[in-house]
Amino acid sequence: MFTGLIEATGRIEAIETTPHGGRLRVSTPLAAELREGDSIAVSGVCLTAIAPDAKSFGADLGPETLRATTIGALMRGQVVNLERPLRADARLGGHFVLGHVDGTGSIRYVRPDGDSYWFDVDLPAHLRALVISKGSIAIDGISLTVAALTPAGVSVQIIPYTFAHTSLGSTRAGDAVNIEVDVLGKYVARLLASGETSASREAMPLRP
Repeated sequence: MFTGLIEATGRIEAIETTPHGGRLRVSTPLAAELREGDSIAVSGVCLTAIAPDAKSFGADLGPETLRATTIGALMRGQVVNLERPLRADARLGGHFVLGHVDGTGSIRYVRPDGDSYWFDVDLPAHLRALVISKGSIAIDGISLTVAALTPAGVSVQIIPYTFAHTSLGSTRAGDAVNIEVDVLGKYVARLLASGETSASREAMPLRP
């Protein structure tokens, strides 16, 4: 469980992918605080730290991770957002983020507004119904507030601190980003869908 409050950024030191999976290595000072087997969110994707040392850590990539996220398209030197799991005795900022990416979106445009920035992000059609205005969304692992809904996705405003201390500072229009919608919305949608199915079954006439 994560909060979407980014602890640090790292840079891709190496990445290798195949149709069967892959492995990456991320350089970051945060690696010195990791132990073998620890969970860590890399741009919103929950991964397991492998062979951490004082300067970097590795992580294995499963085929589903490569299919469902932007991880497989990362390049050497690219900036990624990092967050360790929420501790039970810690304050909860942001919102509940699982690190289970629902799909990828695309940055439509980036527009400055004073010291802040507006980001319009296009979402896959199946995720649009799961976001609400003023609700929460995780974009590349960052907990953000949906400022407005757009025909193709959402609009969010990025404050200067977030822009300077996350990967969003180097994101451009057309870039792909990892999307995780609010888990509460997913459970409600599933519950309603199950209710409709049950109601339909109850309404079916019995055959003689």
